[in-house]
Amino acid sequence: MKPLLALAIRLRGLAPQAAVLANGPRQRRRASVWAVGTMSAVRSEPCVSGRIMRPDDANVAGNVHGGTILKMIEEAGAIISTRHCNSQNGERCVAALARVERTDFLSPMCIGEVAHVSAEITYTSKHSVEVQVHVMSENILTGTKKLTNKATLWYVPLSLKDVDKVLEVPPVVYSRQEQEEEGRKRYEAQKLERMETKWRNGDIVQPGLNPEPNTVGYSQSSLIHLVGPSDCTLHGFVHGGVTMKLMDEVAGIVAARHCKTNIVTASVDAINFHDKIRKGYVITISGRMTFTSNKSMEIEVLVDADPVVDNSQKRYRAASAFFTYVSLSQEGRSLPVPQLMPETEDEKKRFEEGKGRYLQMKAKRQGQAEPQP
Repeated sequence: MKPLLALAIRLRGLAPQAAVLANGPRQRRRASVWAVGTMSAVRSEPCVSGRIMRPDDANVAGNVHGGTILKMIEEAGAIISTRHCNSQNGERCVAALARVERTDFLSPMCIGEVAHVSAEITYTSKHSVEVQVHVMSENILTGTKKLTNKATLWYVPLSLKDVDKVLEVPPVVYSRQEQEEEGRKRYEAQKLERMETKWRNGDIVQPGLNPEPNTVGYSQSSLIHLVGPSDCTLHGFVHGGVTMKLMDEVAGIVAARHCKTNIVTASVDAINFHDKIRKGYVITISGRMTFTSNKSMEIEVLVDADPVVDNSQKRYRAASAFFTYVSLSQEGRSLPVPQLMPETEDEKKRFEEGKGRYLQMKAKRQGQAEPQP
């Protein structure tokens, strides 16, 4: 009897573990939860994905579009943040992209290479999730890997029952106490910057008549897109990655028209998503040159949404950002950029503002490059 009794005790002790295995990853994730206040802190695991770059992902020179990479980055961020926000019992939600911090394109990616995208949650506030994403490119013929992108994205959880309702985010477990304080500082900084961008929401891009080369009006471009089901989440709202891809496409057209050479995305300043875009809306993505240095171009891109079948709502600004492009030769070397000639007072003002952003970022890069004592 004693051996049978000992076996029964052991089997009973394994019962909770068997239940966890039977319920899959969701239950296993709940098993690693610590009580913190009214909600529980969750240890979040990274999200990793990858795919090979195809010809339709790239420009005529074989360089992968920046918008394609931005879309992959956003998809990884949406997966890990939605998974985290639904990791506990409660109202189900989907994570919506609210902001993308400045993203630098460190190295070009080419057709045939494999993009490896890894996303990790680095901070949570009461109603938002910070996700940091790294993109590595792999040459599968030589095995060479290199870092091509680093990005930080902010998501908010929206209720499945009411998409205008923002839910609370389960706190994440930090490996070091300093991580939470550093994350809080980043959260407060991006919150302040988002407020500062709202004053530009009324600004629009006006077409010019017979513009001269190298002027703002000569290269400015617009794209009109009807939002279809393939652009949207299950709730009928546009994926943030789809919007970013269209924004990069318009910015690329502006840059190509200005310098008439092969161009690539060098960086994207913070992208702010001011409001959601619904299925069936018509969006207008407008881009205009704001500043040129010797070898780079800054393009402002504005996204306006028009609810054409809903008379109760007017056209509104949905997103805005600044893209930086560089001009390349056929051999991939950087080329000088034709200097922009601002004409109106508004264009001159935007040029000086762009120059300030350029000098600020240049000083920051030089400071990072200097060896630490």
